[in-house]
Amino acid sequence: MLANKKTDNVKTLVALLSVLLVIPITSANAMHIMEAYIPGVHCILWGALCIPFLIAGGISMKKQMSRDGKAKLLLALAGAFVFVISSLKIPSVTGSCSHPTGTGFGAILFGPSVMSVLGIIVLIFQALLLAHGGLTTLGANTFSMAIAGPFVSYGIFRLMKKLNAPIGLGVFLAAALGDLFTYCITSLQLALAFPGDGIGYSLMKFMGIFATTQLPIAIAEGILSVIIFNVLSVSCKSELKELRVI
Repeated sequence: MLANKKTDNVKTLVALLSVLLVIPITSANAMHIMEAYIPGVHCILWGALCIPFLIAGGISMKKQMSRDGKAKLLLALAGAFVFVISSLKIPSVTGSCSHPTGTGFGAILFGPSVMSVLGIIVLIFQALLLAHGGLTTLGANTFSMAIAGPFVSYGIFRLMKKLNAPIGLGVFLAAALGDLFTYCITSLQLALAFPGDGIGYSLMKFMGIFATTQLPIAIAEGILSVIIFNVLSVSCKSELKELRVI
């Protein structure tokens, strides 16, 4: 009876996030890095950099899908969480925007490789259905949001766990700093595409503009991640232990 109740709690979280998917949360001109905004050579190179991570992620995801039903629900929850909160966009740098990523939370649960696959799926759906980002910039957006950010989040969470820090603090720092690092990479991508007076100067300029909106967003994402993690630590304690999260 208790196990069924816990499973129902997870299903409720997934359902709530799924309902939000059909709500028009932003206007159609919102974006990650928008379609055709960076040079074609850059699009190809960033896409090529993603390939080995996606292959590793596919192998890891196959292992995750072989777990029991509740673990699959957690995987669905992680994907829905990324889709929903990364759709909440605020205008920022021309050709891009500020938004939460959600990928840090998934990296805590399943590792960064899995998030590369979930992230690119989310980005494809957002590009096709919501006009967020684009297919030409899919590689660049995937590398920043679904690869770079999750690896930093995972590393921070594991470091905090090794230091025996409170798990809530580890979740908060992992989600918040992973979010911020995503935008450091996005700033680098834009600086390389538009060096202006120099790549270093352009990088600082883009990071400075993003910081205005992204710092509070990252803090809010960290807090939300802790809240959801606390719910899961009650409903899915055995699964989180199996995943070596707690």
